[in-house]
Amino acid sequence: MADVPPVCEFDWPAPDFRLPATDGRTYTRNELLGPNGLLVMFICNHCPYVLAVIDKIVRDAADLQALGVGVAAICSNDAEAYPQDSFDKMREMADAKSFPFPYLHDADQTVARAFGAVCTPDFFGFNADLGLQYRGRLDASRREPGSGDEPREPYEAMKAVAETGRGPAEQVPSMGCSIKWKAA
Repeated sequence: MADVPPVCEFDWPAPDFRLPATDGRTYTRNELLGPNGLLVMFICNHCPYVLAVIDKIVRDAADLQALGVGVAAICSNDAEAYPQDSFDKMREMADAKSFPFPYLHDADQTVARAFGAVCTPDFFGFNADLGLQYRGRLDASRREPGSGDEPREPYEAMKAVAETGRGPAEQVPSMGCSIKWKAA
């Protein structure tokens, strides 16, 4: 089921976290922060919205890292109910797509809750002071890839953040599959 997150709350502080990654390391928020900011993406392996844009995510992440923006992806879905989002399957996807960023596992979902993540994909862009500057979509793609000439929204937003410390005033919320929360 599609879900839409709220709009950007400028300067909202990035929650701290410490999560294991598919590369065998454990990362904290501060270790991931680049000199010009941090883009945190909530994704998963099975969501058609993520699968439609995963190659663009990889491209934009590499381009942002070249601008001094740290990038990380987090999977917070309930892997018992959605085994395709298990840690082993995450590792397979990261390897198959040559992720240039850490793919983190939020098994207990505390990080997704701290961020207020709603859907996959859900993008959170922070400046070097870890104040939120972008909360939006990747582009106009939905469950199918777009035409290829869509504006690169988080890339352009985070490029501005890298240069000025501020994100764009106009942002379009992401849309995607709801995070698959564990039963209470």
